[in-house]
Amino acid sequence: MRLTAEIWVSAYLTRLRLQDIPAFVVKRGDGTAGAVLVKLNTLDGRACCYQRSFDLMTGARQWVVLTEGDEAEVDVSITKQQGFDPDLWVIEVEDRQGRHLLDEPGLE
Repeated sequence: MRLTAEIWVSAYLTRLRLQDIPAFVVKRGDGTAGAVLVKLNTLDGRACCYQRSFDLMTGARQWVVLTEGDEAEVDVSITKQQGFDPDLWVIEVEDRQGRHLLDEPGLE
């Protein structure tokens, strides 16, 4: 059984908070089945946006880079994705060190 998007987002925000990494929900999507984008803002004018990917060959889930570069360009890309998917969640993580925790067990 898979977690709902809302439960996953809540757990992710808790993990970040426990590591003193600021994060917030920019856009709340569908609580049950909405996809999630994570924008990592390094507070230097640059950003990276991650999306969850599913490997059809292995069945594994992993986070991959959707777009990265100037923060304004990343924001444009995220806005386009929101136009395609109104159920989309967008989480913004702010960390100068570039920590996002998406590579930790249980967050795939």
